[in-house]
Amino acid sequence: MVRFALSEVTAAVDGELIEPDSPPAGTVDGAVDGLSVDGVSIDSRSIGAGQLFVPIVAERDGHDFIPAAVQNGAAAYLSAADRSEAVGNRPRGAATILVRDTGTALTAIGRAARERLEVPVVGITGSVGKTSVKDLTRAACGPLAWASAASFNNELGVPLTLANAPADTSVAIVEMGARGIGHIVELCAVARPTIGVVTRVALAHSELFGSIDAVATGKGELVQALPADGVAVLNADDDRVAAMADRTSARVLTYGVGGDVRIEGIQVDGSLRPSFTVRTDWGTAELTLGVRGSHMALNAGAALAAALAAGVGFDDAVTGVQSATLSRWRMEINTGQDGLLVINDAYNANPTSVRAALDGLRAVDATVRVAVLGAMAELGDEGPEEHVAIATEAARDGIRVVAVDAPAYGGDADHVSGRDEAFAALAELNGAGTAVLVKGSRVAGLEHLADQLLQRG
Repeated sequence: MVRFALSEVTAAVDGELIEPDSPPAGTVDGAVDGLSVDGVSIDSRSIGAGQLFVPIVAERDGHDFIPAAVQNGAAAYLSAADRSEAVGNRPRGAATILVRDTGTALTAIGRAARERLEVPVVGITGSVGKTSVKDLTRAACGPLAWASAASFNNELGVPLTLANAPADTSVAIVEMGARGIGHIVELCAVARPTIGVVTRVALAHSELFGSIDAVATGKGELVQALPADGVAVLNADDDRVAAMADRTSARVLTYGVGGDVRIEGIQVDGSLRPSFTVRTDWGTAELTLGVRGSHMALNAGAALAAALAAGVGFDDAVTGVQSATLSRWRMEINTGQDGLLVINDAYNANPTSVRAALDGLRAVDATVRVAVLGAMAELGDEGPEEHVAIATEAARDGIRVVAVDAPAYGGDADHVSGRDEAFAALAELNGAGTAVLVKGSRVAGLEHLADQLLQRG
């Protein structure tokens, strides 16, 4: 990680530095030489030796975890100046930087870290596929590329991604989420992307945005923020995304079935790994991905376009993207102890992603197919109709739908009240020859059910 002098951090956050009274216990040798820190964390449990701890005030007050962070190796920590008890009883062995607000200070640290980056910065947004495209882009850009962890895509995740980028980073990749108009603008002010990727505009968080057109407006803020010498990577197969070309002075590079990075002949094998042809001005290649789902071919097209825009060679990008792995709970396929095939796509859900996951369920080799679905949250007025439509489509294709605490799926679904009841409802299924998809919005927590199913028998 990039080393920051505490004087630099203090200046960036307009704070007051109180030096440590002794070297921090448990830090690596030299971690605080010249009063410096190596990276930033907001989690006292996983903080690295020599890092800066930023206590965020949310449902829990991060200031309460400062002693644990120091014990686990933090070389310094921020503290709100009005937390006088934190100053008077501060733990030994770490420097303190007093600030007005720790969340605002984290944003300032992200801006300061961005100033150090003299490499392409890729911003990725969209209603679906952000994290998968981020993972694929990191692989396509090579071993020195740096990217957001998991789905760190908000006002905390973006500055953390920037602040923890290694000194030898070749490309920095920043995922950007939004729950309303103006959110992407704020994230772009910190990350200042030079390449912007927009995946899809779909019914996701539309309850918060107000309409799908408002979703398009919010996601398009990324391409508006690009510099004139930047590149907007847009999905040619999504009309709302393709129309964003009119909202930027940057060069536009499209991907998709009809894009500049053209994806042709998608096929999936028995494990749902997609094979396809990619045609570009840089070259043509036949690819087979290690990740699963036919929709991942188009996500790979986005990643290849971003990598090419960042100056990565065509052959290197193709080789890299085929080696990609995804963040957890995204089209994970495993076979349980009794032979049950479990597709764990439980990270989140909206109509577009659920239909893509159902396509995967249809494609696997099985005689019995079951979709265990949680609610698709934050869809607004369109929510009830979309839930019913998905259950109807699945039932038409012979897929049994088990709805977990989600009455909106209607009469074509079997309804249960929670994960334990869902597990019991599947008890009579034979393992071999049966495939179960587990999918729902984050609040459903259905990844735990997927684990239960794998241990069955």
